[in-house]
Amino acid sequence: MRRSAAPVGPITAGIILAVYVLIMAADLPGHLSYDSVIQLMEGRTGQYSNWHPAVMSWLLGLADTVVRGTALFVILNALAFFASLAGLIATQPRAHWAAAVLVVLWALTPQFLIYQGTVWKDVLFANASVAGFACLAVAAAFWERPRWRFGLIAGAVLLFALAALARQNGAVVALVGAMAVLAIALVRGDGWRRSALYGGGALVAMVVVALGGMAALNTRHVGDSGPSVQFQLLQTYDVIGAVVHDPSLPLDAVRDDDPDLEKTIRTVGVKAWSPERNDTLGQTPALQSALDNADPDIMSAQWKDLLLHHPGLYLRVRAQVFGWVFLTPDVKKCLPYEIGVDGPADVLSQLGLAEREDARDKVLDGFSKNFIGTPVLSHVFYAVLALIALYILARRRTPSDVAVGFLLVAAFGVTASFFVISIACDYRYLYFLDVSTMLATFYLALDPMSAWEALKRPLRT
Repeated sequence: MRRSAAPVGPITAGIILAVYVLIMAADLPGHLSYDSVIQLMEGRTGQYSNWHPAVMSWLLGLADTVVRGTALFVILNALAFFASLAGLIATQPRAHWAAAVLVVLWALTPQFLIYQGTVWKDVLFANASVAGFACLAVAAAFWERPRWRFGLIAGAVLLFALAALARQNGAVVALVGAMAVLAIALVRGDGWRRSALYGGGALVAMVVVALGGMAALNTRHVGDSGPSVQFQLLQTYDVIGAVVHDPSLPLDAVRDDDPDLEKTIRTVGVKAWSPERNDTLGQTPALQSALDNADPDIMSAQWKDLLLHHPGLYLRVRAQVFGWVFLTPDVKKCLPYEIGVDGPADVLSQLGLAEREDARDKVLDGFSKNFIGTPVLSHVFYAVLALIALYILARRRTPSDVAVGFLLVAAFGVTASFFVISIACDYRYLYFLDVSTMLATFYLALDPMSAWEALKRPLRT
């Protein structure tokens, strides 16, 4: 099969631009859930509750000062993703039509059509992460040009630091990103010492930027520590889940300090617990009242006892919860996407917004419902595709392949972290896995013959 003599690369870039414009036209000023509305209010007032990543509220606030609302934020956030796709074209001497076709197909999925217009930290995190590795892929292709190399690595550092600030487990991306810089330098023949300087320097720079950003944002935090409360929720969720799996589990730490709480956990808590999400616990007044009146250290001590003395039971609970996140056995219960605007009426009023589900939203919803129950909305499907792509990249192993391969490694790392931290099965939590796979398959489609030929060669060591 011969490639066309037409300028496929520029045409593919034009198609990406057209898809971006059409998706923005379909989504603007953006889809907002309860969390999105609260974060916009935080951004506008400059006071961050510390329940959500402050960087998300800060960026929304910055965009809001330029253009009232969320439209500018959505435009710039989505631009990072679509610019990543277009940038990868530069890594190939000649592009293939297959990549353009794949972009059109991906554009029809909710991951492109709806998510890129949704004001969620998960989308910000995914786009920043993908853009960071795209910068490294282009840097790898133009390594012999110092200005390009260092400029693109610097861009990747800033994007990985943003990813680390956007999600608690975003540090996984930063660490894998530093490893990617080191590996690319090795493939480009810089030797171990120089390559270690590249990777170590990138990691130090990410840490400095992320910690500096966190310190600056912390000056505007109000209220209790969000991460601390969220960790307490996780501990309570795990302990009650363990009792659900093993009713005979001793709760010595709870019983010794608060026997009534133990009784409430074994009766009300067990009935309310669900592997799908922890909201059912918070919506149970008797249990919530008992937990509010108890010493928070009690559940922490009981959780530590679960880990130390009943690790098998702990893993069973975590496996069931993670199964809902990764396998989404009933994706309708896991909020596959968000359409329109929804939030507290008083906050919406203060923001000058109103709940929205207009004709355009209904068309998007009706179209996207066709994908529910199909591989298009299945993390397992994208994980399988990612493994195949990673295998091909490992065989071909060009400098840019290394960057894209580490992108997939980061996606699997973030996915695995949810085994420990997940307390709800919302589809968006693993959105990074889906879009990383989409970007990797697009990248391989830029030169499908080379990818196919790589499968015939032995894996290099």
